Amino acid sequence: MDNTTPTENNKLASQTINYWKIALIFLSRWYWVAGTVLISFILAWLYVRSITPIYITSASLKLDGDQQQQMASLPGSPINYRPFNQNQIQTEGIIMRSEDVILNALKNLDYKISYYLEGRVRVTELYPKQPFQVDILTQDSVNFSRATYSVKPVDSKTFELFSSDDNNKNAKKYRYGQAINAGNMVFTVKTEIPSAGNYSFKFNGVRDLYGRAAGGLNVFEQEKNTNIMGVTHTDSNPVFSANVLNEIIKQYVKNDAQLKKRSAKQTIDYLDSQIAFLDAQVNKSGNKLSAFQSNNKLIDPNSDKQISSSKLSNLQNQIAELQLQELGIQQLETQVKNNKDRIQLNLNLEGTNSTLLTGLITQLNGLILNRENKLQNFNADAQPIQDINRQINEVKQAIVTNIRLLHERNQKTISYINGQIGQANQALGSIPAKQNDFAKLQSNFDINQRMFSMLFERKLSAQISSAAVIAGATIISVAQPSFYPISPVPKKIYSSYLFMGLFSGLGLILLVRILNPYLYDIETIEGLTATPIIGVILKYPKKVQPGESVLSIERPKSIFAESVRSVRTNLSFMASDQDTKVICITSEVSGEGKSFVSLNLAGTLSIIEKKVIIIAADLRKSKLHHAFGSDNRIGLSSYLSKQAGLSDIIFTDERHNIDYITSGPVPPNPSELLHHKAMETLIEKLRETYEYIIIDTAPVGLVSDSIPLIRKADVNLFIIRSGVSKFRAATIPDRLSKEYGLNNIAIILNSFGDEKLHANIYTTNYAHSNTGTYYYSNYTGYGKSGYYDDEKSWWEFWKKKG
Repeated sequence: MDNTTPTENNKLASQTINYWKIALIFLSRWYWVAGTVLISFILAWLYVRSITPIYITSASLKLDGDQQQQMASLPGSPINYRPFNQNQIQTEGIIMRSEDVILNALKNLDYKISYYLEGRVRVTELYPKQPFQVDILTQDSVNFSRATYSVKPVDSKTFELFSSDDNNKNAKKYRYGQAINAGNMVFTVKTEIPSAGNYSFKFNGVRDLYGRAAGGLNVFEQEKNTNIMGVTHTDSNPVFSANVLNEIIKQYVKNDAQLKKRSAKQTIDYLDSQIAFLDAQVNKSGNKLSAFQSNNKLIDPNSDKQISSSKLSNLQNQIAELQLQELGIQQLETQVKNNKDRIQLNLNLEGTNSTLLTGLITQLNGLILNRENKLQNFNADAQPIQDINRQINEVKQAIVTNIRLLHERNQKTISYINGQIGQANQALGSIPAKQNDFAKLQSNFDINQRMFSMLFERKLSAQISSAAVIAGATIISVAQPSFYPISPVPKKIYSSYLFMGLFSGLGLILLVRILNPYLYDIETIEGLTATPIIGVILKYPKKVQPGESVLSIERPKSIFAESVRSVRTNLSFMASDQDTKVICITSEVSGEGKSFVSLNLAGTLSIIEKKVIIIAADLRKSKLHHAFGSDNRIGLSSYLSKQAGLSDIIFTDERHNIDYITSGPVPPNPSELLHHKAMETLIEKLRETYEYIIIDTAPVGLVSDSIPLIRKADVNLFIIRSGVSKFRAATIPDRLSKEYGLNNIAIILNSFGDEKLHANIYTTNYAHSNTGTYYYSNYTGYGKSGYYDDEKSWWEFWKKKG
């Protein structure tokens, strides 16, 4: 027999993607997907039940830019009145979040006592409901107990009180109306506690709710490019959220009007002080002028002297205005150096070219406001606060520098005008002394009179501005409680969790496939090897009992027996020129079904009256003797070691009409015995008697014992067991063919169970390959066709046995 023709020219089978197989993969584990979806649904239900819902309420305000424009046009109006601009919404939002606004808003709420209902999963705040009445008799304004008090009614007159300060362990019994001392305060429970439900309460300070009120506040531009400001507040209690938002916007509007009136009042107070001073000066200069005229009987100087006097008067008037501006500059400088709050310009600095100074003060006020806002979330020593302080100092330094430059410019102007006054005085020197003195007194009186009139006009303008001041914002819509939570939204939670469960189930299927190292189906094997597959032996649906190994005979009408007969049919085409066929059966590792295939293949051959013998050639770990109930005390190892003759080691199984040779006792040198010429002699002797010699060998992936038998065999069958053999097993037949120049190797897929989860997604296209395949079927879908005599499944108990 020539078995040295190489098979190197064989190519792998051409395969194409089968999308129906992909669908079957996921359908085969539909219960995995259903399980993950069910688990996700349960998790979503637990999440919705355990998470406290968050509600949102909203209100809107109109920022009155037209009113601010009108106020800015009035003489002497404070610098705060500026026309509306797009960035003002963010600025007003910072003001609305200020501590002053929020604390004053909280004082208008019933904040001192919070009541709670303790459920199985979470605790619910009952605001504004009060299931029972608690009165505070005395309380320290700052230092008092923040513990949570749980109450439980005992009878109509007494109740038990637990405190979280002692972990609710020690219950104390009190009467309704009895004074209770706790943590710098005294309180009493006035009304009876409901028996249904577990109630608790706690005491709050106004600052305890500050974070809750400010944290949920959000300000935004409700309509683009408009002066409509939207305000929202989020909280776990929708009624509290609506109430606190309404109080905040009311306090914001009120605070805005008060701030503007305060600025106007500061201007009026300053002008009052200056007017009182100038009024005294006017009276004094008028009295001097009147006395001089009376004493010197002087009515009016001539026109020339009046011209010189008028010039002198104008110069002195300029000096007075510059001095007034100098007072305002000095006051502003003192305010910048000593005051840490926002700056208010109480003087009209027109004529001082103070545009840059105004911008710097606006920037300083913005930084101070930003610092006040950040101090709600950071300590004074925090880095963000230090950065703002550095910026404030830099702006203050720039303001001081600008003030110094204004001061120097005023001094130079005053010096220049004083020089002009000196020249005017020299011109008046030629006037007679009495007329000269009269002109001086008249000039001083006129200057004081004009300054008095100017300041009085400014005071009147400031009073008009103060009377016309209204809030810079108008409430358009107030907040109403919304009882539809924004988080968690059950529909969104359930849908997202269900999708998560669905994708988790699909991902689990893909993960199991990716991590799978085993071979399961024909297409996978055909994609890895060019060695032909001679047949597929199906997985027996039940556990094989001892003595039932030759199932092809014991269940001759089963679909399993038919799969073995298919292998027998294809086997007849291999080594067809040989009258006696030596068939060597091997695999990569043990446990892949070599002995099982050998027995059932021998059984199908014996049914058609072929003379068959099985040789257990795995001298290390043979299991063949268990199938026949042999004690294995004598066998192949005995013959090869010349301890027994041929007739001594051949046994016959009368039940299945199969002759067999067991492996015998385990020898110390199994590989050497199988390489001995005595093995060749044994096979030649058996050829004279038997038509099929089936040799069950050791696995080639573990030991080299079977190599000499493989090289001498007419047919080599390599067993790959579905779900047990790994991917590398499919490459071993090609390596054996290449290494030993064999062309008589074929593969049998054993224990095939149509496992769709690990099925190959490709379909083999034999029209584009030259693998020399055999015809066989995997019998998928034929088990319940009624053509085979298989036992019914457990769910088909209602069917009658035919």
